[in-house]
Amino acid sequence: MKVIAYLNKEKQPVELNYDSFTFSGGEEHVRFLNKPDQAVTAIQITVRLTSSSALMKLIVAVDALKRLFGSKVSMELVCPYFPYARQDRVCVEGEALGAAVMAKLINALAFDKVTIWDAHSEVTPALINNVVNTAQEVIIERCLPLVTLLKSKAVTLISPDAGATKKTQNVAKYFGGGIEVIQAEKVRDLSTGAITHTDFHGDVTGKDVLIVDDICDGGRTFLELAKVLKVKGSKSISLFVTHGIFSKGLAVFDGIIDNIYTTDSFIDFSKNEKLSTNTTLTIVNIEG
Repeated sequence: MKVIAYLNKEKQPVELNYDSFTFSGGEEHVRFLNKPDQAVTAIQITVRLTSSSALMKLIVAVDALKRLFGSKVSMELVCPYFPYARQDRVCVEGEALGAAVMAKLINALAFDKVTIWDAHSEVTPALINNVVNTAQEVIIERCLPLVTLLKSKAVTLISPDAGATKKTQNVAKYFGGGIEVIQAEKVRDLSTGAITHTDFHGDVTGKDVLIVDDICDGGRTFLELAKVLKVKGSKSISLFVTHGIFSKGLAVFDGIIDNIYTTDSFIDFSKNEKLSTNTTLTIVNIEG
C-alpha cells in the first residue's frame, strides 16, 4: 500500500510512511509516522487488494487517515485489481454475489474517487460509487512493445471466449483498426470450473497472434488455446492479461507461449523471485 498526501493548492506530493503488523489474534494494525506541516488537500491510496489481510489494512488505514487529517480531505483509492470481480453472478444456488459484497465494503469507506483497471465485466463498475474503470486498451497503451506491434497491424488478436470479444475488438479499434480479431470458444463445467473443450474458427497459419484477456489465474484457458493455435499453424503466440495472478507460476507457459505482457496489479514482480520463466515477460507498472 502506498499513500500520497497532496499539499496546498500546488498539490505537492508527499509520501506518508507507516508501520503495519498483524496481531496474534489476526487483527491488522496501521500507524502513520509522518504528518506534513502544510495543509493536506487530498490523499491518494494505491493498493493491491490480494488478500483479506490487505483489505483490512486498507480499512484501518482509511480510518487512521481521517482521524489524522479530518474527514473533509479528498481521498482517492487506486485499486487496479478489484477483488471478487469474477464473482459477478450467482452460478450455483447457495453462493454469494462476491462482487457486490466487496463493492459495499469499498463504498462504506466513502472515497471521492475509486480507480480500477479493466473490470472483469460491467457489473463491478456499476456497483462502486465514484468509480473510474480504466479500459484495457488504455492500459495496453502504456506498453510500448505492444503499441508498436499493434500499430504495425502485424498481429492477429485472439479473444479466448465470447465474454472477452468486445474488449478485444475495442483494442483493435483503439489502435487504428484493421487488426484481425478471432474469437475462440471454450466450454467449462460450471460446477468444477474445468475447461472441457477449446477451439476457434479462423486461419492463423504463419501468423503472429496475441491472446488478450483481463485475468490469468492458473493459465489453463490460455495454455489450452495456445496448444490449439500451435496445431493450426501459428508462427508465434503472445499473451496480454491485465491482471496476472499466475497461481501456477510462469514456468507452465514455457515452450507454449512465447511472450507474456501483463501489469503488476496483483503481483509486485520486483519482490517475487519465484516467478522464473524462459518466456519473455514485459511488465506495465501500476505506479509508472
